[in-house]
Amino acid sequence: MNTEWAIKELEIFILATELVSHPDPGVIASFPRESDEIIAAQAHVVEQIMNRVVPNWRTEVGKDSYHRWGAHREAAVRARAQLVRKQEIEENLGENAPELSAAELHPWIWEGAKSLWQSGHYREAVGGAIRKINAETQNKVGRRDLSETKLFQESFSEKVAEPGKKRLRRMQPDGSDTYKSVQRGAMALAEGVFAGIRNPLSHEVDQELSEQEALEYLAALSVLARWVDQSDVEAAS
Repeated sequence: MNTEWAIKELEIFILATELVSHPDPGVIASFPRESDEIIAAQAHVVEQIMNRVVPNWRTEVGKDSYHRWGAHREAAVRARAQLVRKQEIEENLGENAPELSAAELHPWIWEGAKSLWQSGHYREAVGGAIRKINAETQNKVGRRDLSETKLFQESFSEKVAEPGKKRLRRMQPDGSDTYKSVQRGAMALAEGVFAGIRNPLSHEVDQELSEQEALEYLAALSVLARWVDQSDVEAAS
């Protein structure tokens, strides 16, 4: 993220939504500094910034019945403070450890999870990401007759491709131990995703995931998505 640009855009919005007195001294009311049209245009930009910086702002910031843009403005102020003081906060409240952003995971994963993630539905977001990687893998190998575990077992199989059964090769199939290892590893990760993540989520529909747990699941899915995306397709000769 271009932090300097993001802070500038947030500040433009914060200034535009500041309540100021009406120019007519006979009107006892306050109004946003800029018109609704200008504010709405800027909101389109800052909403995307806030989704990255304070992703739960839509549910955490209460509505303001007196100011149409009040909730947006409060979220923008929070986001600006987070960006301006990010390094200071990290250094004083804990280890300055590496961070993992859901938006920077493999595009298949974030595309499948984004809309639900931003509304705080983390379990459904993970489910959406799993459906997305399943569909993209089906597209890559041209298999609609298989899905989930069986799809990945067939795709990463060391068996030679057959008519209607394309394979995914993470490296040149030279028969080496390394080749066998990477194929087996991809297959095992896929099996773990569907057995350990997808199946429990489908049966525990009344149990929400924490944001951290969901992010860890998305990270595992991102690894698998990257392996599929970067693999060569082997078709029957």
